[in-house]
Amino acid sequence: MCYGGISGGLRAVEQLRQVFAELHVVTIRDTVSVHGVWSHVGPDGRLIEDAARAGAAQAMLTRLVWWARALRTARQAAPYAA
Repeated sequence: MCYGGISGGLRAVEQLRQVFAELHVVTIRDTVSVHGVWSHVGPDGRLIEDAARAGAAQAMLTRLVWWARALRTARQAAPYAA
């Protein structure tokens, strides 16, 4: 999840993707972007529910679970050698 101005922090996330690649970390292409973050925060300080963000979060978490299971299985079969 990222937040920020017009781009919603996506540029920063894309830059970090290069850093993670150097560390041999698997990244997920799906994102949950909250641009103009303060317009999405209620008076209680919590994010206001939004169907589009909820759908994006569900897709991202589904893929995260898939990768977690796949990598756990792979590590058990043959540990990763750096």
